Amino acid sequence: MKKGLVTLIVFMVVAGILSACGNNKSSSDGMSLVEEGKFTFASSGEYNPFSVTNGEGDMTGFDIDVAEAIAKELGLEPSQKRFKFNSIVEGVKTGRFDAAVASHTITDERLEHVNFSTPYYYSGPQIFVRPDSDVQSLEDLKGLEVAVSKGSTYAKTAQEVTDNVIQYDSDVTALEALALGKHDAVITDFLTGKEAIGSGVEIVGKDILGLSKQAIAVAKDNEELLKKINEALEKLREDGTLQEISKEYFNEDITTEPESE
Repeated sequence: MKKGLVTLIVFMVVAGILSACGNNKSSSDGMSLVEEGKFTFASSGEYNPFSVTNGEGDMTGFDIDVAEAIAKELGLEPSQKRFKFNSIVEGVKTGRFDAAVASHTITDERLEHVNFSTPYYYSGPQIFVRPDSDVQSLEDLKGLEVAVSKGSTYAKTAQEVTDNVIQYDSDVTALEALALGKHDAVITDFLTGKEAIGSGVEIVGKDILGLSKQAIAVAKDNEELLKKINEALEKLREDGTLQEISKEYFNEDITTEPESE
């Protein structure tokens, strides 16, 4: 009996230690961090030119440069994590990452799970088709096959006019498939489409379907980190760093909200 009791006690102690380790987060200057001294951020690595994976398995791109600039302002080492786009918000919510710097549009649905920073760039969805297509507007897509990226807000837009929506892991893959004769159209960010056209993908852009605000996702219980990120973004706006990063990738400033006409 004694031997069994001792074994049970040891098991419970070990289990408690493992559980504590699994849920532990380091704290730095009031911020709750996945790892002490590091800003652990997620991006997809499949969304050129925002995040793309190079031959060494590292991510580069606009989102990555912004994340690294924020880490510098926070006095932390940037630690990038590549993750499928449609699972990144859940990863932030459950504490797998400190934040998502992955071109997430602020939506009411996402705000139920995470908080968002102030926008770090502005964009919008656009319809892309092959050059021989007659499609011009969203109404023209009624009943047609439309491709979008998984986890994006574009699927909801497409579903307003058609039940035939195909979802890809990557916007770029969807655009390349479109150029090769698959699907009738793709709805994606107009900057992504512009980049694809510039790289030789034979597609054309049609109607732009609105303006979206892209921001950094942070867990709801990590208010201090969100505050620090917003302060860092404000500093990067004021000193021109955000604009410089934008112009490096797009030859224009996408970090300033367009004025209403």
